[in-house]
Amino acid sequence: MNQLRIALPPLADLDLDSELNCAWLDRQGQVSREERRSLKQLSQMPKQPPLMGFLHPADSLLASIDLPPLPANKTAAAVQCAAQALMLGDSSEMHIAHSPRDAAGRVQIAWVPRQSLQRLGQMLKQTGLNLRGLYPAAYSLPVLPGTVACVQDGHLLLRESVQTAQVQPLFDEGVDHALWQPGAQLHWIGDAAPPGADLPMAEAQRWTGPLPGWGLHGALQQQGTEHRGWGRAIGFSALAVAVWVVGLNLYAAREASQGQQLKSQMNQRVKQAFPELPVILNPLQQARQQLAARHKGAADDPSQNFNRLVLQAATGIPFMAGSVERLTFVDGTLQLGLIADARRTGNDKDWQTTLAQAGISVTADDEGWTLRPASEATTDESADNSSEAEDE
Repeated sequence: MNQLRIALPPLADLDLDSELNCAWLDRQGQVSREERRSLKQLSQMPKQPPLMGFLHPADSLLASIDLPPLPANKTAAAVQCAAQALMLGDSSEMHIAHSPRDAAGRVQIAWVPRQSLQRLGQMLKQTGLNLRGLYPAAYSLPVLPGTVACVQDGHLLLRESVQTAQVQPLFDEGVDHALWQPGAQLHWIGDAAPPGADLPMAEAQRWTGPLPGWGLHGALQQQGTEHRGWGRAIGFSALAVAVWVVGLNLYAAREASQGQQLKSQMNQRVKQAFPELPVILNPLQQARQQLAARHKGAADDPSQNFNRLVLQAATGIPFMAGSVERLTFVDGTLQLGLIADARRTGNDKDWQTTLAQAGISVTADDEGWTLRPASEATTDESADNSSEAEDE
């Protein structure tokens, strides 16, 4: 993948017109060209490849610490505590990043002032540049067996692996050989190679290093999303409310439709049961009223009692059909006069039990049977018993 890598000056001196060393890398990771451009000039270039930034050595504060195996959240807390002991200022004013723990238990940590990163983020926003990664200066160097080293702006840069690097200030003309392991292979980039180093590598090789799996760009990405966070949260909240309202309306519409269907079915059933009703307004209440009126009418209307007794007699007495000679209804009592042959066939008690269960009292007489509602029969028997008691 093509990349554009830039070497930043000290962040305290950076502005939109500051000239930066820039290198364009091709898909094979080799430098295709090098130029000096400012942030403003870079923003005016069309078809910008992904932009990777490397801090000035003076801003590249690096250290290595030993940590036991810890969960990710506890590793971050341990790194914060260790960084406080390495900083001269308040750790809360620093953005701290760290590498994963390697097989030897070593963790690389780096830090940079938050205020400097805020200035860089503001300039990137003004120019419209999108910085994909931000790393200490030494992580631009390639990774080879042994140690890769070079000198940049009075600092010695060392790259030992993909995750491990060092930045050391040089206080004199020479390079301290104790900075790398004795006997280790040393690959030197640039002129003035120290004794024992391999043949110097080309200056362009200082740009070709593989990027580590961590960096300091997290603070810049947080700044980019900080202002969008509230808008995004509000947008998601509004979307959730809209979905809830739509769902509620759909549910209410479905319930209303089911309620209308149920009401229509109740109206039809009440209309079928009580065809005398001209209009159905409250089916449940009107059905209750009609049932109460029918029960009351059945108790008060003699014709209702007559119809009931005749219907029960016709369905309950097995020899009823073709055997009735005379039918008399007086005072709620139905007297059946049977032909002579039918009078001798009435000894079966099963049909009498069936009529009794239906609330009809049956008594035999010389001419046939007498049917009356069971409640009236009970009242008459009580009255007869009272009269007999008085006579005695």
